[in-house]
Amino acid sequence: MAVAAAGERETLLALQCALPDEQFQAFKYLLEGQIPLSQLRPATRPDLCSLLLQHFPGQALRKAGVILRQLSRLDLIQRFQLPGAEDVLGSSALPGVAAGSSGMSAGEDAAGASEGAGWALPSHAGRPHGRGAPCFSPAGERRLLTERDLMQVAQKTGREWQEVGIQCLGLEKSRLEQIREDNPNNVVMQVFEMLREWLRREKQHATAPHLHACLAQANVNPEVLTFLQSIGGV
Repeated sequence: MAVAAAGERETLLALQCALPDEQFQAFKYLLEGQIPLSQLRPATRPDLCSLLLQHFPGQALRKAGVILRQLSRLDLIQRFQLPGAEDVLGSSALPGVAAGSSGMSAGEDAAGASEGAGWALPSHAGRPHGRGAPCFSPAGERRLLTERDLMQVAQKTGREWQEVGIQCLGLEKSRLEQIREDNPNNVVMQVFEMLREWLRREKQHATAPHLHACLAQANVNPEVLTFLQSIGGV
């Protein structure tokens, strides 16, 4: 499967975002002996993507697919069209079913741990390393989000929006800093403009289930996820 370096990096990060924390740690465990432990154990999700590219040049996606098979995440192999995805089509595993013993999708697993107000990255996420990659909605597509929807999301959020924008929405740090400078002392408008940037990038995929799946990767105000569920049938 021919994938450009940038596309390969983004795909690796997106599939790591789709794993709940327990399976992310298991993913690293299964790489022990193939990547030095001193690099592997403290690795965040973006760090692990870099390690895969470094230690398996040209084969990072194939190696990720092998590990995902061991974790019974055939749904992710299909979703991201990893090498061997065609062999998964005849499998009985369905997307979202094999997300752990609870049967929840990665987004649902993360969302269940959300507490308190505002946005904060989960403790395992570490600091953002460069550009992230879009997450993907586990649910079917719904109507496109409107600017009014985005404003209601912005009004329910806190001040950790830049880290969430980089880590979970895959936006550029330079663009987020420009948004902050353009809207000084107005966090709601800063978040709103960030979400508009995401909406413009996602185009026909800018739906409530899609945004819910991305924001569930962080500990957001539960009201945000509840709102997106109410308008998108998540």
